[in-house]
Order: sequence, then C-alpha cells, then structure tokens
Amino acid sequence: MTQLALVIDLNVCVGCHACVTNCKEWNTSGPAGPLVDQNPYGKNPTGTFFNRVQTFEIGEFPHTETLHFPKSCLHCEDPPCVPVCPTGASYKRKEDGIVLVDYDKCIGCKYCSWACPYGAREFDEEQKVMKKCTLCVDRIYDERLSAEERRPACVRACPTRARLFGDIHDPHSEVSVAIRENGGYPLMPEWGTQPANHYLPRRKTRLRLREDEIERADNPLKIDRELPQPGKTEPTLDDVTSW
Repeated sequence: MTQLALVIDLNVCVGCHACVTNCKEWNTSGPAGPLVDQNPYGKNPTGTFFNRVQTFEIGEFPHTETLHFPKSCLHCEDPPCVPVCPTGASYKRKEDGIVLVDYDKCIGCKYCSWACPYGAREFDEEQKVMKKCTLCVDRIYDERLSAEERRPACVRACPTRARLFGDIHDPHSEVSVAIRENGGYPLMPEWGTQPANHYLPRRKTRLRLREDEIERADNPLKIDRELPQPGKTEPTLDDVTSW
C-alpha cells in the first residue's frame, strides 16, 4: 500500500519559514482554506497553520547550537485521531495513506487534537472545525500541473531542499533511500502511531572557537580600552564640569 509522506533533513533546515508561508498561501486559497489569522502579532497569537517551524537553542555558551524543527501532521499509519472522532470526519485514505478531515462532518469537538500526541491539529476559530496538513492533496494529483509542480507547497518552497516528498513504502523512492542511507527516524515512535513523516538527523559538527571570537568585535568596553586614556593624576570630567 502506498504511504505518501515528508522527510525533513534537520541538518540543512535554516528556519527561513518559506515552507510555512508557501503552505499558508496555497492552502488558504484552496479547498482546505481559508486559514484565518485573528491575532497573528499580539501577545496571544491565534491563527491556523498546517506547518510550523519551532526553533531551539542547544547547549551552553559558548558551545551553543540552533535547531530548527519543522512540524506538521505526520500522517501516521495508525493514527490515533481517527478512531476517536465521533462523526467519522477524521479518516485515513487507503489509496495513499493521507490523513484528512471532512469539514462537512466535523463538529469541532477537538477529540482528535487531544488524541494526537504531536499537537499537529489546529482548530479554526472562525469555521469551528479542525484543520491539518493535507500534503496538498489538491495539488499533487492535479494533472494540469507539471510533474515538478505536483508536490506539496512546502516542498516546492524550501530553498535548501530540506524537505522531500514521496512514498515511504517504495524502497526505491527518494524518501526511502534518504531514510535508509541517512538514519532517518520517526518522531516519538514509543507512542506506537507509526508516523509516516520521518526526520533525518543533524550531523554533529565540532565547534572550534578562539578566545577572540567569543567576545563581540563591537564590544564598547573593548573599544574604550583602545582609546587614549587620561593619566591617573589628571582631573576627571566630574572634576572640571558643573552638572
């Protein structure tokens, strides 16, 4: 059975959010949209996204690293969001393994979001239904598009090719080869959901730092020390100035 999925290379993702914005642009104007933004820039932002990029700092100064972690629906092979849905709105397609939501059946009870261990479901506050990544199902089967364009919007937008798309059950597909050759892994396999999406691990790079690289080049204290200094017996500014 075909199982379409994404493979994300954490070693080359630069956190540019091109995948987020292109996903939003494509899906808000398609069958899965609109994706609302009620308060995107406030203290408590609300909005619907199919794909988000979370950024973490790892380690302690000066040996710190930045990790950009894209996350969306993982299209699990045994999705816990499907059996809890009381109306059958959440379902998994047999032909390609994509997990979808039928908005006409969804009553916004949020059972599926509680069941999802990855926090991949988003509640649309305007339409009162649950939404999630569709792997751009309306795009990948559109024969009016060229073969190159029949890929998810996030994959098309990635400038570093950190995102791959294909059938993970096909041992010869690009995604299967990438998983096999680079030690790809599913997220939180202990939950037993068998996520279809996989991640390629970051390759550890040893940092070689010199002492002069740790201190900022524009450090004002460092600059001041290089300027001419008054003698110890000379009057200070406080001595000669009346404030």
